[in-house]
Amino acid sequence: MKKAYFLGLFSLVIFCLICAHSFAGDAERDALKAAEEWLALIDANHYGSSWDQASELFKKSITKEMWEQSIRAVRPAMGDFISRSVKSAEYATSLPGAPDGEYVVIQFSARFTNKKSAIETVTPMKDPDGKWRVSGYYIK
Repeated sequence: MKKAYFLGLFSLVIFCLICAHSFAGDAERDALKAAEEWLALIDANHYGSSWDQASELFKKSITKEMWEQSIRAVRPAMGDFISRSVKSAEYATSLPGAPDGEYVVIQFSARFTNKKSAIETVTPMKDPDGKWRVSGYYIK
């Protein structure tokens, strides 16, 4: 009896872990797609459109004009986009200074004509409408 109980409990735990991993994997995949589409706007110098496509949290934290001014002060100096690859992607439900929700913190290794090695941190979040949108961007 005890053996069957523990086997059933063990099976339930394994099933929950598989489901949780699958859920986080789906979130990371969807968030990565949103981040790459958003970065394509930045790479094409469509800074206003990147603000338009950002999350509500992003839009509440910075005006469109301030965003355009901020990104214009940084990105053009790096030169043209050459390549980027995912360095890491981590699902989180809580981030410092942000409301609880679903986030994926993605770090990209990026190359530009004037900056051979840069790290871009893009943080998509799941907006209330269920779509993943970028809520934060940092480059160094």
